[in-house]
Amino acid sequence: MDAPWPSVENAQARVLEIQTKLHRWAGEHSARRFDDLYNLVCDPAFLLVAWHRVRGNRGARSAGVDNESAYTIEQRQGVEVFLRELREQLKQRRFMPVPVRERLIPKADGRKRRLGIPTVRDRVVQATVKLVLEPIFEAGFQPCSYGFRPKRRAQDAIAEIHFFTSRKYEWIVEADIEACFDRIDHTALMGRVRQRIGDKRILALVKAFLKAGLLTEFGDRQATHTGTPQGGILSPLLANIARSALDEYFTQSWQTTMHTGMRRRTRRRKGLGCWRLVRYADDFVIMVAGTRDNAHALLAEVATVLAPMGLNLAPQKTRVVHVNDGFDFLGFHIRRRRKRGTDKWHTYTYPARKSLRSVRAKVRGLTCRSTTSMPPWLMLSQISDIVRGWASYFRHGVSKACFSKLDSFVWRRFTRWLRKRHPHVPWRRLARMYMQRWRIVINGRELFYAASIPVTRYRYRGTAIPSPWMTDAC
Repeated sequence: MDAPWPSVENAQARVLEIQTKLHRWAGEHSARRFDDLYNLVCDPAFLLVAWHRVRGNRGARSAGVDNESAYTIEQRQGVEVFLRELREQLKQRRFMPVPVRERLIPKADGRKRRLGIPTVRDRVVQATVKLVLEPIFEAGFQPCSYGFRPKRRAQDAIAEIHFFTSRKYEWIVEADIEACFDRIDHTALMGRVRQRIGDKRILALVKAFLKAGLLTEFGDRQATHTGTPQGGILSPLLANIARSALDEYFTQSWQTTMHTGMRRRTRRRKGLGCWRLVRYADDFVIMVAGTRDNAHALLAEVATVLAPMGLNLAPQKTRVVHVNDGFDFLGFHIRRRRKRGTDKWHTYTYPARKSLRSVRAKVRGLTCRSTTSMPPWLMLSQISDIVRGWASYFRHGVSKACFSKLDSFVWRRFTRWLRKRHPHVPWRRLARMYMQRWRIVINGRELFYAASIPVTRYRYRGTAIPSPWMTDAC
């Protein structure tokens, strides 16, 4: 008779304990290779935690090429039966990933982003592999990287840019890696994975996911010779492993030639310049203390570093700009300006115009004439969620004026929607039905206003961002 499956709480505790040990060992010996990890992929605790992460994701309702979602597996097969069968396949080395389902997502510039949807079975195995590999590679990732990493967020990247642009780093290399998820070279990527992982069974599993193929929207099957499918749970980690070559190059150049104030001053006197990198996924900026020529020279170095990984810079999104002219990064507009009434210059972070247009477009699309059949309380709830999420992201910038503009726009759109929904009701009666002192209130719930969120400065954490596996036990 099979052993009883562990509880979720016990499984999470076991996974955290093992991850903490892996992270500690990887940090103590930067050249250590881990040779026996496959048994963790087959561990019931890791599989159970992986299932709950997959089930809790927003894409849990999306089905892969087998037309099965997490919900259908729960109803038809049962979670424990599903995981036991998957574990047996992994133990007997019979598990093979199937092609991902293609979905083309429209982008703001008119192009389309390819999204690959794996089956639930593949997602659970990918999540399990990620639970094993992430603490190992996180020990070697550089502090300048923020995207798709635990305990790190976009506000940390913005705070670091604010910190350095306030300290003579005036020239900005604003860049983006073109089609990063689609063009990563598999040979180069696996070479970087092998630097830390020696278990051939794990390496074969990772390679199988890379080579699984793609089922297009037209029903054709395509081989995947490069890239890792955007939409897979393991893909962000693999992409970070590939892009970490850029982080390591700039960290090494800083530590060898610029890590002391004397060396930086010497370089400046020689006209060489100094720089710092901040990267979030495939978007990054290089802040240069020097001249415009110093900043332009870095573009060639970046291209040289990315080329072995099969990656290139996107020409339309790559430029050199002075911080006084401003630039956009992660939805913020960052610019150095003279403080009103003084001769002092400070770096300010505002919500970018593109970000404001984006949230207004969401509200406009939600309050169009075709949605007038929606109950008003549901409309209020959905708009409030959109505004609250957007304002919470930008609450650490100079955002009060922008929040007030958004609130005015939302109030006008919502009242127009109410008038469309009740075309024969006079305005005064409509106001009595849905307003209290000109504030929209439905069923006791008030429309959320962005200006109600207090604007505060985000605390710059630098290199002191804690790892989720740094506990007293380690």
